[in-house]
Amino acid sequence: MVKLALIRQRYNPFGGAERFLERAMDALRAQGVEITLIARQWETGMTGITPLSCDPFHLGRWWRDAGFARAVGRRLQGHPYHLTQTHERIPGCDIYRAGDGVHAEWLQQRGRGQSPLARRLALLNPYHRYVLDAERRLFEDPGLRAVICNSRMVRDEILARFRIDPGKLHVIYNGVDMQRFHPDARALHRERVRREWGIGEGEVCFLFVGSGFARKGVGVLLRAMARLPEGCRLLVAGRDKEQARMTRLAARLGLRDRVSFAGGCKEVIPLYAAADAVALPTLYDPFPNVALEAMAMGLPLVTSHKCGAVDLIVPGRNGLLADALDAEDLARQLASLQDPGLREAMGRAARETVAPLTLEAMGTQLVALYQQLLRKE
Repeated sequence: MVKLALIRQRYNPFGGAERFLERAMDALRAQGVEITLIARQWETGMTGITPLSCDPFHLGRWWRDAGFARAVGRRLQGHPYHLTQTHERIPGCDIYRAGDGVHAEWLQQRGRGQSPLARRLALLNPYHRYVLDAERRLFEDPGLRAVICNSRMVRDEILARFRIDPGKLHVIYNGVDMQRFHPDARALHRERVRREWGIGEGEVCFLFVGSGFARKGVGVLLRAMARLPEGCRLLVAGRDKEQARMTRLAARLGLRDRVSFAGGCKEVIPLYAAADAVALPTLYDPFPNVALEAMAMGLPLVTSHKCGAVDLIVPGRNGLLADALDAEDLARQLASLQDPGLREAMGRAARETVAPLTLEAMGTQLVALYQQLLRKE
C-alpha cells in the first residue's frame, strides 16, 4: 500500500482547489492509497483520512505561508511516507501539484489591467516577492521528482519560466462526476430555480460561478452584459468581498433587473440546471472545476485564453473564447448564444469532450504516477 502525505494549508470542501483535493482523496482511497493530510485547518468529519496539524502562529500572508512551510519541513523529518505531495509552494517534497498555476504569470496577466505604478508596487510587495522566490526554489529543486499540472497551459508556462526537466511535468486533468453533473438535472431544477430568480423561460440565462470576482472577470462580464439585449440575464454565484461594488456597478450599467447575485452556494447543480451557458472571463485560472462541471452539464462554456480549459475548447464547437479584458469581444461571444440550436449543439459537444475526464480516470493516472516514481527509487 502506498503511503501518501498530502499538504494543503486549509482544507474544506467548498474552494476549487479543495474540491479537487476532496475528489482526488476519494479516488486514491478507492485504489488503496493510505492518505495523511497535513494542514493548518481542515473540515471535520472526514473519513479514511489521517489529519495532522501544522498551525504555527502568524500575522499576515507572508508570515502565514513561510511559517507553514517551515512547520511542514519539521513535520516531514523522518517521515514514514512513501511519497510527499504538496499543494503549496514548499520545496523539499517529492511531488508538487501546480493547481495554483504560475504566480509570475498571474502577476503578468493582472498587470495588463493595472497602471505602471500598480504593476511596480506589486513586484515590490514582500508577499509577492516571497511567493516568486518560493516558486523558483520549488521548481528548480533537484529533489523535486514530479509536477502535476492540471492543464497543458500551466505545463508550458512552467517550461517557459523555470529551469526544470520537462520529463518531471505530468498533465493530469481534474476529474468530474459525470453522473452527478448531468443534463438530466434540468428536469429536476430548471423551472423552479428560474422562477425563484425571476428568469423567464424565453430569456437566456448566463451563469458565473466562483469567488475572486476581480480575478475571474465579473466586472468585464457586467460590462459585456450591458451590451446585450433585454432578454439576456446573468446569475452570479459565489461569495466575494467585491460583491457590494459589483452590485453598484450593475446598477450604474442599468442592469439592476437583469443581474442577480446568489451569494455562496453549497449546491451548484440547480444553478447549472437553470442556466443556458456558463461565462468565466477569468484573467488567469489554471483549470477551474467550474469549467469541467459546466461542460459535463451540457452547457457551452465562454471563457478566456488564460483559462486552462482552453486545452479542451474548440471555439464554436464546444465553447467560446474571449479576451479577459475586452467587454466588447466577450459580448459578441455571449450574443451568439442567443441561438438555442447553437447552444444545444455546443452543449452536447462540451459533454462529449469531458466524458473521459472521470474521477476514476484521474485516480488511475495519479496512482500510475506514484507507482512510476516508487519504481525509480
